[in-house]
Amino acid sequence: MSKAHVIETDIKELKLLSRGKVRDIYEVEDDKLLLVTTDRISAYDVIMPNPIEDKGKILNQITLFWMDMFKDIVPNHLIASNVDDYPEVLHKYRDQLEGRSVLVKKAKPLPIECIVRGYITGSGWKDYLATGEVCGHKLPEGLKESEILEQPLFTPSTKADLGEHDENISVEKAMEMLGPDLFKKVQDVTLSIYRRGRDYAREKGIIIADTKFEFGLLGEELIIIDEVLTPDSSRFWPVEGYEAGKSQPSFDKQFLRDWLTEIKFNKQPPAPEVPEEIATKTREKYMEAFKLLTESELDA
Repeated sequence: MSKAHVIETDIKELKLLSRGKVRDIYEVEDDKLLLVTTDRISAYDVIMPNPIEDKGKILNQITLFWMDMFKDIVPNHLIASNVDDYPEVLHKYRDQLEGRSVLVKKAKPLPIECIVRGYITGSGWKDYLATGEVCGHKLPEGLKESEILEQPLFTPSTKADLGEHDENISVEKAMEMLGPDLFKKVQDVTLSIYRRGRDYAREKGIIIADTKFEFGLLGEELIIIDEVLTPDSSRFWPVEGYEAGKSQPSFDKQFLRDWLTEIKFNKQPPAPEVPEEIATKTREKYMEAFKLLTESELDA
């Protein structure tokens, strides 16, 4: 039986490559990685001291669901997601790994985050109000907050270090960084998987307003890596009650962010302890998104 929550892993036999806001990444031989999605939660790029139970399993299993759905559009980095199929040295860590980890091919990550916006919200809305544009894309006048865009926008950003903010960059800058051929492929794949995911999710009662994907190269082959269309990497809104012209409720950290705003958190570490009621409500939102999308129960 796996633990109810995992805040941090400690796999002594493997080299820890990074401990991010959510994931612990270990090296397994020269060409493989072990990704463990913990129950850590961050807001405003600050990690909270206490976890959200099962959050890592929910994110991991939503990603596996989408990667399977998109495999005809873009290959992914997965080797195995069942601890029985991992190297034997990892079997004794089953309680830390079950349901929340993947063994993957080590790819060379692209230097950009691939962000796609299907609705005008968040920082995009602020930019639009100020300039009429989002990341260099000129938009029609008179759009309302949270309105669907006629065509989804590809708005790449740089990758920031832990604790730093990603920076939006122009399409031209991204093309310069990747080269025109790879850039075109990445843009096309990003928009294709977003459209398929968006259309599927909408049928299940979820609007995917925007999201970010990460890609890597395995030799010359472009593959999708990291997490895919989760409530951590995307803005999920309920279809029910959606109305342009206002901000929308969401299936992610909204309770947590609202509470942090209420207590006037200064967005700098150390973060305050999250009350049990806020943690429970946050878990319920993640779980609701998981069940609506996958129509299944969480694997232990």
